[in-house]
Amino acid sequence: MSTVRSSDGTRIGFDRSGTGPPLILVGGAFQYRAIDESTAALVERLAPCFTVFHYDRRGRGESGDSAPYAVEREVEDLDALIWAAGGSAFVFGMSSGGALTLEAAAAGLAITKLALYEPPFAVDENRFRAPDDFLDRLRSLNSAGRPGDAVEYFLSAGLGMPGEMVAEMRRAPVWHGFEAVAHTLVYDTVLMDGQDTLLAERAPTVTAPALLLDGGASPPWAAAAVDALARILPHAERRTLAGQTHDVAADALAPALEEFFGMHVRV
Repeated sequence: MSTVRSSDGTRIGFDRSGTGPPLILVGGAFQYRAIDESTAALVERLAPCFTVFHYDRRGRGESGDSAPYAVEREVEDLDALIWAAGGSAFVFGMSSGGALTLEAAAAGLAITKLALYEPPFAVDENRFRAPDDFLDRLRSLNSAGRPGDAVEYFLSAGLGMPGEMVAEMRRAPVWHGFEAVAHTLVYDTVLMDGQDTLLAERAPTVTAPALLLDGGASPPWAAAAVDALARILPHAERRTLAGQTHDVAADALAPALEEFFGMHVRV
């Protein structure tokens, strides 16, 4: 593991793999290196073509944290990684990590190309909407030392996951990894709460080439979000990965990223 210091002094932990142009991977909610098998598989697929930076967003895994949280601090974290990569980089953002990537590009970071997979923007009636007091309740559960309940509340009230599915997940070994980053679910919620101004004001200023991806078997909200971004971003390419869901397979995602970022697909 390597580390870099963000502007506020927070340590950000990351792994560097492979050779070639730098490509930084930005995870979504719950994703960090210790439990993120899907991104680890993606790193393995991409490493023959790129120098891949797989990092823990602040508050997760081997990265530090500092209060109070602000989206700007996470943008600064990504900027520090870009400088560690040589001053400019390709960036891929998964789910809410896609929203963070878009914020960073709009802030003027040296992102030469960006790719986003199903950023969870609520742009039509298909998107599940959380209760009005969702963020306050999520903060309260974490403050009360109830990380498991915070995770359950995020999945059920925030994402609309059925109770029986959440109960099954709570019995799975990975649940302890989810609890370890329960406090960062507040961060992702704050990030996504800013989507209206991001889409209306900041995203249209992003001039870097962008690849917008969704899965062909994902729920309707994902296609709607990607369609909305395709209309907003000046230089966007939109693709659907056949048969994929929000839990996209590395073998389906890697060729699309390799092609977009200017490399030949390797089999």
